[in-house]
Amino acid sequence: MSSTKPESFNVLFSRAAKRKGGKQALTLLLGDKNDHEQLSQLSDDRFLAVFTKQIFKSGFVWRVVENKWPDFEEVFFNFNIEKVLMMPEEMLERKASDPKIIRNFNKVKTIKDNAQMIFDVQIEEKQSFAQFIASWPSSNIVGLWLWLKKNGQRLGGNTGPYALRLLGKDTFILSSDVEAYLRAQKIIDGGLHSKRSLEAIQNYFNQLKAETGYSLAQLSRLIAFANGDNYVQLD
Repeated sequence: MSSTKPESFNVLFSRAAKRKGGKQALTLLLGDKNDHEQLSQLSDDRFLAVFTKQIFKSGFVWRVVENKWPDFEEVFFNFNIEKVLMMPEEMLERKASDPKIIRNFNKVKTIKDNAQMIFDVQIEEKQSFAQFIASWPSSNIVGLWLWLKKNGQRLGGNTGPYALRLLGKDTFILSSDVEAYLRAQKIIDGGLHSKRSLEAIQNYFNQLKAETGYSLAQLSRLIAFANGDNYVQLD
């Protein structure tokens, strides 16, 4: 990685504020910090539900997934972990052909696989999956990404990180705007998801978080707002 020092936080923040209609408007867009305690109290079926929703949204029309989501909840027992794991293969195949949901058997199979991942954590760690995720240090959030990719199904790329953010886990997102900024600032110069790049990105966000007090999610949004084609049109 280049030893060139990235631009200051104040410069980054000022540019984002200018693009988004001022400091107050930007602050609202950045959102609140994540609530660790609230995350740890979620029921584990919600993790399976959000993982599944993000998997089905990947490469598909998001609106269609949202419209069909109540039927997904009904068909898959509200993503109750034990009930999902008790489904025999032939039942899973029947559900995958139900016209009420999106009929993609390869993605439907991930529901049971990821339920098994959650159940294994419950048994091995002697805690809920929510507690396991909540206790994972955000200073190594890329480690959690890699853990989900290794132990789950179809949770690599941005699927896992987006799901974590929706659930309330503090994480940055490597969107195209964020990636472009990291490359422009010479923080990374190789493959986005290489071990070297992920370590450099994590270190950069950790430093910004320590300096500013903002969460990883807020910093990620800030970088995206300061770059790319996302100006606010003012009268």
